[in-house]
Amino acid sequence: MTLNLKLTPDFFLRDVLLVAPDLLGKQLVRRFPDGLIKKFTITEVEAYRGEEDLACHASKGRTSRTEVMYQSGGRIYVYLIYGMHYLLNFVTEREGIPQAVLIRGIDDIKGPGRVSKIVAIDKKHNRTSLFESEEIWVEDTEIHAEYFTDVRVGIDYAGDYWKNKPWRFIMNWQRE
Repeated sequence: MTLNLKLTPDFFLRDVLLVAPDLLGKQLVRRFPDGLIKKFTITEVEAYRGEEDLACHASKGRTSRTEVMYQSGGRIYVYLIYGMHYLLNFVTEREGIPQAVLIRGIDDIKGPGRVSKIVAIDKKHNRTSLFESEEIWVEDTEIHAEYFTDVRVGIDYAGDYWKNKPWRFIMNWQRE
């Protein structure tokens, strides 16, 4: 039985390395423009941990693009890559500490570009509050998310130290 409880700010106001694995097994809920509500289980995420993390957008400092990452946790950070794919991220930590979790997989959908396409995420969702939105939020579940870690994907530019951090969290399916 699913709890169906919207996550609270306290969940996101923690270090990204705690929030990221805790998101596995949670439900990403999307109310589409036609009113249809769909729920997707979060199965894969990546953590990006502030200005010191050379793979994190905040490593270049505070810019108009990264400003949302400096806000309190629980906001959505959306950006475009390759001029065609919007990527969905959830900001974590307290205001002024720029961290975010990239949503890489939901249900059997793998790849952050595919996730955003299926969930119909685009630039207009940037800065949206997961607590106040009636379009997108995250709910708790009774899924016990066992997981394994791996290196993050597509960040060779960050150098060996940062690209080899095991900050990708991938769910093994197991229900309590």
